[in-house]
Amino acid sequence: MKALNANRVLGVLIAALSLVYLYAAYQIPTFPIPRPIDSDAFPKVLGLVMLGLSVWLFFERPEARGDEAALSLGEQARRWLPVVVTASAIAIYAASLQTLGFVLASFLLVAGLTWFYGYRRHLVNAAVALAVPLFLYLMMTRLMTIHLPRGLLPF
Repeated sequence: MKALNANRVLGVLIAALSLVYLYAAYQIPTFPIPRPIDSDAFPKVLGLVMLGLSVWLFFERPEARGDEAALSLGEQARRWLPVVVTASAIAIYAASLQTLGFVLASFLLVAGLTWFYGYRRHLVNAAVALAVPLFLYLMMTRLMTIHLPRGLLPF
């Protein structure tokens, strides 16, 4: 048997998580009116994709570790900085969504992350970071009648 590595361990953990997710997805009741795509379709597809990717990760060969050992501790930590910043930004977004509202929280998330990742055309960044959440908010609340948190904004 081949030795366990990080890919195999993560593959097993993600496969277990996806099986639990798929079990929950198959517990979603079907809509009484027949429709081509029911409300449980997306969770089932997502669970199957996650299970497939975990199997792929399990069988993927690990990269050569020679370059990793040559990096200093500061350089190794710097490689994780984007992951930590993005995960923290999403956690802050989720925590502030109800208070700030969908449009404002999404604007801050998109504008902040694009700035962090180096996009320096600030006017374009602000326009897109405001236009996309505003469009999604209006489309979901007006056309689809889906409730999204208003937050501090009056509309």
